[in-house]
Amino acid sequence: MSSERPSPTACAYTDYVSGEGHEEFPKTGEDATGIERRVWDALSAVEDPEMPISVVDLGLIYGVRIGEIDGKTNAVVTMTLTYTGCPARSMLKGDIREAAATAEGIDSAEVSLVWSPEWTLEMVSEAGKEDLREFGLSI
Repeated sequence: MSSERPSPTACAYTDYVSGEGHEEFPKTGEDATGIERRVWDALSAVEDPEMPISVVDLGLIYGVRIGEIDGKTNAVVTMTLTYTGCPARSMLKGDIREAAATAEGIDSAEVSLVWSPEWTLEMVSEAGKEDLREFGLSI
């Protein structure tokens, strides 16, 4: 049995086509500072399980909110998926929660999954679009 991980492939159920753009997307955390910046950096290290692209560059992260609960610093990551039936939903949410929780200064993290606005290719950062092209998708 081989210990090599199979090469990632694009999800057969997702239609990677253009859609309506949203003025406030993609969100990359580029203007974030302090603890919030560290959370965005940690999230940037999480790759989509189906292709080698950061979930931040893919446009799945809609926001990061830092707050306090019982004197502890908590991060809430708002995210979406490329489509509602994504089979990697639980794994991806867990990876994102764990990454946010590892950022220096964060005591706990949670993930809020939303479906509005709907994800489209316009939510992908320019770096993400280049990664998708390198992966073999025509965008």
